[in-house]
Amino acid sequence: MADTHQEGAGTGADFDLSQFYQIFFEEAGENLDQMEQMLLDLDLDAANDEELNGIFRCAHSIKGGAATFGFADVAELTHQMESLLDRLRRHELQVIAPMVDVLLESADASRSLLARHQAGGQGEAMSTQDLVRRISTLAAGGVPAPVAAPAPAAPTPLPAPQEAQAQQGQADADGTRALEIHIGPLAQPALAEAIKDLFRDIPGLGSIDDLPDGRPGMRRFAVRTASTDEDLLDLFAFHVAKEQVAIHAAGAPAAPAAAPQAVPQASPEPYGFFAGAPGVPVDEVAAAALAAPAPRPAAPRAGAEPKAASQASMESSTIRVAVNKVDQLINLVGELVITQAMLAQNSRGLDAGLHQQLLAGLADLDRNTRDLQESVMSIRMIPMSIVFNRFPRMLRDLAGKLGKKVDFVTHGEATELDKSLVEKITDPLTHLVRNSLDHGIELPDDRIAAGKAEHGTLSLSASHQGGSIVIEVRDDGKGLSREKILKKARERGLDVSDAMPDGEVWNLIFAPGFSTADVVTDVSGRGVGMDVVKRNITSLGGSVEIDSAEGYGMRVSVRLPLTLAIMDGMSVGVADEVYILPLSSVVESFQVNADDVNTVAQGSQLVKVRDEYMPVVSLERIFDVPRPNAGEGSSIMVVVEADGSRVAVLVDELLGQHQVVVKNLETNYRKVPNVSGATILGDGTVALILDTAALVRRARH
Repeated sequence: MADTHQEGAGTGADFDLSQFYQIFFEEAGENLDQMEQMLLDLDLDAANDEELNGIFRCAHSIKGGAATFGFADVAELTHQMESLLDRLRRHELQVIAPMVDVLLESADASRSLLARHQAGGQGEAMSTQDLVRRISTLAAGGVPAPVAAPAPAAPTPLPAPQEAQAQQGQADADGTRALEIHIGPLAQPALAEAIKDLFRDIPGLGSIDDLPDGRPGMRRFAVRTASTDEDLLDLFAFHVAKEQVAIHAAGAPAAPAAAPQAVPQASPEPYGFFAGAPGVPVDEVAAAALAAPAPRPAAPRAGAEPKAASQASMESSTIRVAVNKVDQLINLVGELVITQAMLAQNSRGLDAGLHQQLLAGLADLDRNTRDLQESVMSIRMIPMSIVFNRFPRMLRDLAGKLGKKVDFVTHGEATELDKSLVEKITDPLTHLVRNSLDHGIELPDDRIAAGKAEHGTLSLSASHQGGSIVIEVRDDGKGLSREKILKKARERGLDVSDAMPDGEVWNLIFAPGFSTADVVTDVSGRGVGMDVVKRNITSLGGSVEIDSAEGYGMRVSVRLPLTLAIMDGMSVGVADEVYILPLSSVVESFQVNADDVNTVAQGSQLVKVRDEYMPVVSLERIFDVPRPNAGEGSSIMVVVEADGSRVAVLVDELLGQHQVVVKNLETNYRKVPNVSGATILGDGTVALILDTAALVRRARH
């Protein structure tokens, strides 16, 4: 990447930086997400130095990349953010809520500007003048007094940018300045040569000459240039970090005076350099050495890994791979699993004594194939924290808008789910969380009047249960009103009664357009859109349940399969055909007598199971399965459940339970009613995977 910047900067036309745009956009998005999370976690009363430095590094990385690729609007905004953050991390200002607010808004604006650039500049660019003005005001101290620092007898005011520039050296008649640039520590000598190449390759940048090295690993240069310090730092961004560069006027001392000063404010140099410890700015070392106590960073939480260490670990242990490559790998492993199953089935008739070595090899192949399948499937599994991290910012803004106070709690962020499911479950979860805050959590005065804490609690949890993942959204608000729901249902002409169980009453809010909200808001309405939430979850092979107690709160449980690419299924036989029932939908199976089945109106059949009548679904009739012997009939029923209802599926035999690789039938053939997909069995035949939800709906109508 370093060579890329060098060549592109040198000629401007013979090297196309646009090929690196996608990498920059992805890294900028990650930096913005990380910055937002750290801003939300920031303790205003005792800001952690490491967190402030981490937020600053994120802004600096985005600014350097944006300037390199020519995105001037992003570079300008992040430069202003960087200026404010730089004063905060030097303890020249105290962190206050308006600063966090404007930095969060600026992160949103940067994300919007980057999205526009990624789309090729389409659409009208948003104005950032107001944000720049507010940041500048805050950075200039136009807010309550900054953190008090140990002051010398005669405090030296912070030099204005123009004054700092003058201290860096007056410009000659031709506009150039004589500077000394100190860079280090440099682990690779080639980096220093690359920086020298920049001055040789970029016309008009200026001249550079070596100076005697001051200490091991450090390189010193005499530079004459018309460029500003910020431009030079941005130019070096792909070679060294900003903290490793010190810029001085020619002949000026390289470090602050030895006498104690008011730490960074009194230093005439905007950029410090290490004093003994590699990579540590000199102003931080000098501040730590002062006799007067400096502001102490907040102690890290127990068990928390330092962010810098975790970031370094992430950079060295991860690799970015296109999703289509992972999908292709999963498809190939699926084909391998099918081939292995065919070999296993064809080898069952072999004599173990004559083919011992072959059978042992097939057993090893079976074990290794399963291990490979699990490993490849885990590549697509990503933690639920990807989804959970979206909500703190949303709840913060929404709570401020509604005048409510809420504590957001998460559990099981490390629980993993297939990437395709994570993307599709985000919108339904967002709707549930907004509903809980808008219509579940009460206003502070109402909570106090009800004997509750002023702050409500909204929790989001994820956990593995069997072959599924269960995501729960809980709040300790006012809960659902059974009386209000029944009243609304009667107004809509729904068939309800006062004797209905609570579970059936709560399910009424999933009816299309059903809402108990007294006032429609622009945020949400509990019930409005809940039918869409349930439909989206059901389309993923999942289910949703509600539990509520009026005055105490509400819980919504969403159950999803771990992946859509592989599933546990029960294979059943009807005549010569084989069908797959999702094991998560199977409740029980039993032998049935002809006398237990009753025929009602229009030829529909019911079977009595433990004093409960259940609709019967005959696969033979639905799929017109031909029978060689017309006199034979099905005698086994499998009870399946979907959408809170159960039906009994009539089959001939139960063939077994096993994992099946799901193939999209609609993509490879066409959409077939009552079928959700297909799989290839060990003997090479195709078996249809049944859509249990469609079978239940068919039985109802």
